[in-house]
Amino acid sequence: MPDLSLKKKKILIIRFSSIGDIILTTPVIRCLKLQISGSEIHFLTKKKYFSLLEHNPNIQKIYTVSKRLNEVSEQLQSENYDIIIDLHKNLRTFILKILLHRPVITFSKLGLRKLLIVFLKCNFLPHKHIVDRMMNPLERIGIVNDKKGLDFFIPEKTIFPNSIDEFIKSYPMFFVFSIAGTYFTKRCPNDKVIEICRAIDIPVILTGGNNELENGKTISEHLGKKCLNACGLTSVEESAALIDKSKFVISNDTGMMHIAAALKKPVISLWGNTIPQFGMTPYFPENFKPLPAIIEVSGLSCRPCSKLGYQKCPKKHFDCMKKLNVDEIIKYLSENELI
Repeated sequence: MPDLSLKKKKILIIRFSSIGDIILTTPVIRCLKLQISGSEIHFLTKKKYFSLLEHNPNIQKIYTVSKRLNEVSEQLQSENYDIIIDLHKNLRTFILKILLHRPVITFSKLGLRKLLIVFLKCNFLPHKHIVDRMMNPLERIGIVNDKKGLDFFIPEKTIFPNSIDEFIKSYPMFFVFSIAGTYFTKRCPNDKVIEICRAIDIPVILTGGNNELENGKTISEHLGKKCLNACGLTSVEESAALIDKSKFVISNDTGMMHIAAALKKPVISLWGNTIPQFGMTPYFPENFKPLPAIIEVSGLSCRPCSKLGYQKCPKKHFDCMKKLNVDEIIKYLSENELI
């Protein structure tokens, strides 16, 4: 067991990807920093995710890799860390831990149990959020979950494109619909997004990357002037700033859902091929209200069809998204006085 008898500790946390997974590590970062007096927190991730952590005051140094560990291995070895917190746990981190030869704390990713529910529909998953599972091993060394939720720090000077500024001036009360998703089976289809937005009588800003640009264009054309397609126009940090200004957020099971939770915004999460039982639902501070809405089609024998997703529905019907109940969304918004 790593020795925490001394107050001052240099700690390396490892999580290479992706957006949501990195945001979910922020309670670990915060609790280590605030509960070990004088600690110095370093973080290792992929270069393209540097900006997610850049403004986090609980991190003193960020190391990044583009392709290979040898880009940073010598520098990491020279740091002489007291503890390594491995929150990625793959072959790459296994090699790195051998190279650094320092005490390690990690957690179980429950890979086998996830495979069992995907392929055999046998559910042996614990009823516990992944944040709580990451925090559990730290209890052995005296670190406890402060139950304050996730963190995301927006740069102070965030400038929006003119089209977004003008839209917000015209419609200061709006909601954000994050239509992004790495995999097709995690993305709400265009016609369902249109149906949801038409049922909500306030303006909407669509967020996503360049891959969602055409989908955003199609959706905004159907919805008219009270819809702005911001897909491809904003960085992750700018999208977060939009979320911060919004009344509430509707999102697929993606990174923006977790950023919305970190910013303490009411979240309606839409679930397709993945399931909440994987333990990655929106994570809020203890006693936060309103609780997030989990919108899914229960009882489908094909769910979950994957731990991550596919570029097309394996069953060709895509019922997990197409049959989402819009009335459940409206009921949640009405009950929580969001519309």
